[in-house]
Amino acid sequence: MSGGNPSALTYRVLGCCSTSKARVGVMKLPHHDVDTPVFMPVGTKGTIKGILPQQLEELNCQIILGNTYHLGTKPGIDTLKKAGGLHKFMNWPRALLTDSGGFQMVSLLELAEITEEGVKFKSPYDGSECMLTPEHSTEIQNAIGADIMMQLDDVVHSTTTGPRVEEAMERTTRWLDRCLEAHSRDHDQTIFPIVQGGLNPTLREQSAHKQIQRDTRGFAIGGLSGGESKDDFWRMVHLSTDILPKNKPRYCMGVGFAEDLVVCCALGVDMYDCVFPTRTARFGCALVDEGQLNLKLVTYKNDFRPIDSECNCSTCKRYTRAYLHSIVTSETVACHLVSVHNIAYQMRLMLRIRTSIMEDKYPSFVKSFMKTRYNDGCYPSWVVDALNAVGIALD
Repeated sequence: MSGGNPSALTYRVLGCCSTSKARVGVMKLPHHDVDTPVFMPVGTKGTIKGILPQQLEELNCQIILGNTYHLGTKPGIDTLKKAGGLHKFMNWPRALLTDSGGFQMVSLLELAEITEEGVKFKSPYDGSECMLTPEHSTEIQNAIGADIMMQLDDVVHSTTTGPRVEEAMERTTRWLDRCLEAHSRDHDQTIFPIVQGGLNPTLREQSAHKQIQRDTRGFAIGGLSGGESKDDFWRMVHLSTDILPKNKPRYCMGVGFAEDLVVCCALGVDMYDCVFPTRTARFGCALVDEGQLNLKLVTYKNDFRPIDSECNCSTCKRYTRAYLHSIVTSETVACHLVSVHNIAYQMRLMLRIRTSIMEDKYPSFVKSFMKTRYNDGCYPSWVVDALNAVGIALD
C-alpha cells in the first residue's frame, strides 16, 4: 500500500527541540485537526467513563479512542453501520482512533486462543465464541469509521521472552498485510502498523524496519506499558523512534502517566493513550504536577482550595478539595468531577509541552517539571538515563 489518498491523514512538523527528539506537529484528519504531541482519552465502548462528549469538546480534546473488540460485540457491526459509524452513534464530531482488539490477547488471555488465522475469543459477555481475524478487525473498524485504525497485531505480555516474542513479531507483519488488503476505506481512514518485538532490541529493530516497508501514513509502538521495567521501556521507545520516519506521526500505545509523557516526548513520540486519568478518578485521585492527590485522605476534609489553582476546568472553578473529599468513591458525581479535572490536566500538560517545544525551551520545561514532581531531587534512574540519552541533563 502506498500513502493512498493524502486527505485521510497529513502530518506536518511545526517545530523541533534543538536538544532532544521532541517535536510539535499537526495531523489533519477527516474529522478534526490534531495538535501533537497529543494525549488521547480512552472511550472503550464509545464513551469516556464519567464525561459527556460535549464536555470533551469544551476541554479541547481533539481525538479519543474506541475499542474494536468491545464495540464489535456491543452494539455490533450491523448497528454501527446503520448508525453511520461511531461518530454519529455517540455524537462525537472530532477525531477517533480505534485499537484493533489485539490487546485482548493479553487482557483476556484465559479466554483466547491464538492461531495464524486470528484470535478465537470466548466472550466475557455471554460466553459465546467469536473469531477475530485481521480481516474482521478491519471490517469492524471500517464500520466504526475511525479516522485512524490499528492493525490487528499478535500481542504478547511485555515481559514474555523466548521464541514466542519472535513468532508474534513476524505474525504481526503478516497480519498487517492482511489488514491492508482488507481495508475498504483508505480514502478516509488510515491504518497504523504496530512495531512489536518485546524487549529484545534486535527483534524490535527488525519489526520497525519491516513495518516501515509498508508506506503507511503513521506508525505505532506496541507491546510496552505492560509491567516491564521502566529502564527496558524507555530503551525500546528510543530505539523505535530512531528508526520510524521523521515525517510521520509516532504513537506509543498505552502511555498516560505524566512523567512518562514528558520523557517520551523527549524521545520523539507524538501520540499517547491510557485509561489512567479516568480510572484513577474513580478511586478518588486527582492529577497534579506533584503527582496525585488522594482525595479520600482525611487531610483534605477542611481543605477549601481547588484541586489545582492553575487549572481552569469546571471542577477547579467551582468545587473544593474538601467537598470532593466528602463524596469521592461514594457518590457517582464525584467520579464525574474528578474525571473532568484529570482529563483537563492531561490536555493542559500536552499544551505546555507543545508550547515549550515551539519556544525551543523543552529542556527547561522538563527540568522544572521533574523538580516539581520529585521535589527531593531523587529522580528515578530511568528518567535520568532516558533524558541523558537525548541530551537533557537533570540538575
